[in-house]
Amino acid sequence: MPETCEDTPSEISQDYHAIRTKEIVYAIRRLMQAGEHYTKELNKIYNVSSAQINCLMALHENGPLSPSQIAKHVMVNSSTVTGIIDRLENKGLVKRSRISPDRRVVTVELTKAGEALAENAPPPIQQKIVDGLNSLSPKAIDEIALTLKRLTDMLDVQDLKVT
Repeated sequence: MPETCEDTPSEISQDYHAIRTKEIVYAIRRLMQAGEHYTKELNKIYNVSSAQINCLMALHENGPLSPSQIAKHVMVNSSTVTGIIDRLENKGLVKRSRISPDRRVVTVELTKAGEALAENAPPPIQQKIVDGLNSLSPKAIDEIALTLKRLTDMLDVQDLKVT
């Protein structure tokens, strides 16, 4: 029987697996690099981090908020927001107010400088993701969510706190 140059099914499967695995790893790296690039540009041009711009945008879109409300809008822990607010306050972009008789209740609002920055800064990178997901079908969103959950499970980072 003459030899053929055709690949066996297992060779095709291995090649396919290797190619697709490489594509997935590169796609993840591109996502990470996009986030890093966005953060560097914000820092260079506006002297703020992406977390800080997310906070400014939440205040710009919703008006004065408590730190816990800001945390919900920007999808981070309340303890993380405290540091972000501290840095924004030091830059003169937000101010804390105590408008309740309960002195423990703090409201954060934009200053004029913070308002100007929020109006002129590019949208947070997570907003691009939200906008893109809004254009997809529920089935496509479910597929992405399931696939990302599988990836976080593989990396054993599903319990990692997002900051």
